[in-house]
Amino acid sequence: MKILVVNCGSSSLKYQLFDMTNEDVLAKGLVERIGLNGALLTHQPAEKEKHVITTDIPNHSVAIRLVLEALTNASHGVIKSMDEIVAVGHRGVHGGEAFSDSVIITPEVIKAIEACSEMAPLHNPPNILGINACAAIMPKTPQAVVFDTAFHQTVPKYAFMYGLPYEAYEKHGIRRYGFHGTSHKYVSQRAAALLGKKPNEVKIITCHLGNGSSIAAVQNGKCVDTSMGFTPLEGLMMGTRCGDIDPAILPYLMKKENMSPDDIDQYINKKSGVLGISGVSSDFRDIEKAAEAGNERAQLALDMFAYKVRKYVGSYAAAMNGVDAIVFTAGLGENSTSMRADITAGLEYLGTKLDPERNNVRGQEREISVPGSRVKLFIIPTNEELVIARDTKDLCNA
Repeated sequence: MKILVVNCGSSSLKYQLFDMTNEDVLAKGLVERIGLNGALLTHQPAEKEKHVITTDIPNHSVAIRLVLEALTNASHGVIKSMDEIVAVGHRGVHGGEAFSDSVIITPEVIKAIEACSEMAPLHNPPNILGINACAAIMPKTPQAVVFDTAFHQTVPKYAFMYGLPYEAYEKHGIRRYGFHGTSHKYVSQRAAALLGKKPNEVKIITCHLGNGSSIAAVQNGKCVDTSMGFTPLEGLMMGTRCGDIDPAILPYLMKKENMSPDDIDQYINKKSGVLGISGVSSDFRDIEKAAEAGNERAQLALDMFAYKVRKYVGSYAAAMNGVDAIVFTAGLGENSTSMRADITAGLEYLGTKLDPERNNVRGQEREISVPGSRVKLFIIPTNEELVIARDTKDLCNA
């Protein structure tokens, strides 16, 4: 049973083709810098050489087509035709209150995802593009969607409600939903295993850090708070999103700059974050290079990001009355030695300390805290794709 998993992010697309008989990965890859200069597809067939395609990738629809061509390519592909794929599993970002679990995709499901697009403008549209692109090429292949919001359904009401009139929640579903749930679920469970305990025995803070970033407090295997909110805009400053700001700034800017609601939406979702601060890029790798070259605004963007992550870690340790482990995952969390060092500097009061030698690694699962630290620090590469593949398999079998 072969299942293709498609995970569309705001500027990236990850994919894996699984043989679910034994959960082996037949091929995997990453499309990076979608819509940016230097876009590329890195395709890795199992037990074969990596194949890199550098080309213009203006949007996610083009990215999907490149992925499907790579999988069926005569020289570096792993299947002869798309007919070998039994099902496709997609990452869904925002399901609103319409979805609290994974579902088989139907026209009604697509409409519901579209209805939530205004709450996740950088992700739901790419998710739909991926669904539609696969459906056009494999119209008879069932597809499923696994929502980022599902893992956060255990957040208590006092934590997910906003200080707005209650009618805003009753009429419009305005509340904290949280995102990256599939990633937070996977790495928190792996962290428990690395601690030699069951998920219901530990308190974990998971830091999913990349172009889109969020933090979750996971107590006894359940999410009790998370940094993203009604949309993926809330929380940390990110690649192009502003994160937490005084809401009064929005009407103030609209008046001062004569902005429409659409203008301000673009401003805070696509022109802000580390891109807006640095003036360099939304890609942290570009910003780190600029900072090393002496760009003060680039350094400021990095300092701001690390500081905001550190604040959330401290607040979630308080929310859970302690913490057993802090986990770094996703593109930046897994690969940036310097960012992990900047974030953990000053967390010694929690009973942890970064080991510089252990931390000198990219993309490997390992403990990076000093031996004997009461609170452990881990790098755990996320595997949202495996979780999505498992859910897709279960839905198809059902």
